[in-house]
Amino acid sequence: MTRILIALTAALFAGGAAAQPATYTLKSITPEAALKAAQAALQSCSKSGYQIAVAVNDRGGHPLVVLRDRLAGAHTPETAVNKAWTALSFRMDTLAFAKVTQAGEEPSGIRHLPRVVAIGGGRMIEGGGAIVGAIGVSGAPGGEADDTCAKAGIAAIQDELDF
Repeated sequence: MTRILIALTAALFAGGAAAQPATYTLKSITPEAALKAAQAALQSCSKSGYQIAVAVNDRGGHPLVVLRDRLAGAHTPETAVNKAWTALSFRMDTLAFAKVTQAGEEPSGIRHLPRVVAIGGGRMIEGGGAIVGAIGVSGAPGGEADDTCAKAGIAAIQDELDF
């Protein structure tokens, strides 16, 4: 009886495993699209008089492009990369993330993890129903202004992403 149960269990698991593919495909933003988005975000902030850094990360959180205005603060490139990383990691823009993790809220402790930046300016980049990367902007006066420039960067490539 035990041998029959073992044989049936093995047959069930073997059949299920054969039906599952061993790999999967992900979409990620190209370096060319990342550069175009970064340039548009930098230009948007520059028109408003802000000296910023902008980073575009691939869907894995790895930086593809980092641009820094020559007058932007020394901290801005790393902060921009980490804003994009935070948006990807938590699947929400960093303005919303800042609100839900503020002091007194249950998830507030998450802010203490390495690389987490709970200030506006980080946004996921989506195309064709998939998250393909993220953009982070740092250096404008406040998270709202950083977020506006990040949105401009995404808008510059959105039509290309939707196809």
